[in-house]
Amino acid sequence: QPALMWLVIFTGILLNVTPSHQQFPRLCATAAALRTKECCPPWDGDGSPCGASSGRGFCQDVEVTDQPDGPQYPFSGLDDREKWPLAFYNRTCQCAGNFMGFNCADCKFGYFGANCNERRESLRRNVLHLSRTERRRLVSYLNLAKQTVSSDYVVATGTLEEMENGSKPMFAEVSVYDVFVWMHYYVSRNALLGGPANVWTNVDFGHWAPAFLPWHRAYLLHWEREIRKLTGDVSFTIPYWDWRDAQGCDVCTDELMGHRSPQDPSFLSPGSVFSSWKTLCSRPDDYNNRGVLCDARQEGPLRRNPGNHNRSLVGSLPTSADVEFTLSLSEYDSGAMDRSADMSFRNTLEGFGDPQTGLGNSSRMGMHAAVHVFMNGSMSSVQSSANDPIFLLHHAFVDSIYEQWLRRHRPSPSQYPDSDAPIGHNGGYHMVPFLPLHKNRDHFVSSRDLGYEYSNLLDANQRLVESLRPYLEELQDLWPWLLLTGVCGGIVSVATAAALLMAKRRLPRLPAETWKAVLPERLPLLWDRDEDNKNYQTAI
Repeated sequence: QPALMWLVIFTGILLNVTPSHQQFPRLCATAAALRTKECCPPWDGDGSPCGASSGRGFCQDVEVTDQPDGPQYPFSGLDDREKWPLAFYNRTCQCAGNFMGFNCADCKFGYFGANCNERRESLRRNVLHLSRTERRRLVSYLNLAKQTVSSDYVVATGTLEEMENGSKPMFAEVSVYDVFVWMHYYVSRNALLGGPANVWTNVDFGHWAPAFLPWHRAYLLHWEREIRKLTGDVSFTIPYWDWRDAQGCDVCTDELMGHRSPQDPSFLSPGSVFSSWKTLCSRPDDYNNRGVLCDARQEGPLRRNPGNHNRSLVGSLPTSADVEFTLSLSEYDSGAMDRSADMSFRNTLEGFGDPQTGLGNSSRMGMHAAVHVFMNGSMSSVQSSANDPIFLLHHAFVDSIYEQWLRRHRPSPSQYPDSDAPIGHNGGYHMVPFLPLHKNRDHFVSSRDLGYEYSNLLDANQRLVESLRPYLEELQDLWPWLLLTGVCGGIVSVATAAALLMAKRRLPRLPAETWKAVLPERLPLLWDRDEDNKNYQTAI
């Protein structure tokens, strides 16, 4: 297929791009770093730890919140994610000004330039409003990220205890894309209590509680940044899929996220580049039964069978009415701040609150969770869901709903809980497993403060222009052909007229009576004026 050939060529070109040297920083995944519990890599610009010689940042002690957690997780000192990142590091880079990153080499979100002093706002757009070229670029970038080993990060394949407190590091190289697959697995995995099938399931450091929305906001921003580094395209943004009222998966085409395979509807079409992808960390039951972490090896192909899901859990994709009810809830979170929370915006948007009543512990999944269940494959497992690239489009739209709620209700910072949320979710808790460190409350702010906007939140005129843009770009691509067609048409018209004129000059002149005999007038060329007026008035 021509489109697939173009994609392969484009990806091949991009594979020659060398990414800049930047969920464990590779430079901190050593026995020395783990034994000293220090992750303060040098900045390439001056060779000093955290770029201290240039004033970019400094190696400092990590301060963690001592606020009490909720009762859902009754252990202490058992899991490496507790009081993140202290199990691994108690000193990290603390960056100054607009600098950011595990070695302060990057800029804070929304800032650009060598000195991080250029403020720019990026626009995340509806994926169905992208031009054909932009869709190809999106798929190419995703595939490039999947095929390129991360130069900055490695992922942990064992607990700190299995690493013998760092003397035997257990890390694996994975692709840029799979770093984020692993992160989503690691934040949501069960706690290992020791031995086969001995796990604690009621724990998740990024779901089922207040940090769900801030965590995924930071996750998408970092993912976006890694794609920009990899491709050199600083304008890249993650598009969103507006699934409201959709009758099916309208992004499941080979031009976008992949159609279903005609041989087996639970796999992707061979016409999609994603059909060749292998999943990572997609067998949580197996890991739990063996009492181990995901070993980051490639597993089976992506699975997806949209619409053939458990109808007792999800009836259909969320509706506009579901979204509007969810947005009407003024309280960010409530009660125990878990899946039982009633009239909680977070819990209803996440999908455990009923989008018609707001009551928690709903027997049917709604909103965010409903889309995952609807996809009926890799997306339907929390720990493996990021393997499917639809995950990014889906969560970008969830984030846009979060942004709309923030603008509508303008919550005070105190609405985000400082204490008594499930472990990992208090405002001052560092997000697992991010390095550089982010606190949950840091992303309980408008997207504008973080340097990005959504096209569906623009004013009416801007939204109209945005929705027309791909069609105008298509016309721009076609205008040389239209011009050529017009010129050719003009030449043909002139040639035809000249030929008729020459023919007329060569034909003998005949009397009018002869023409009438040859071409008798079967129908009048003009209606009678009175008849014409009558018809016009009748029509009125």
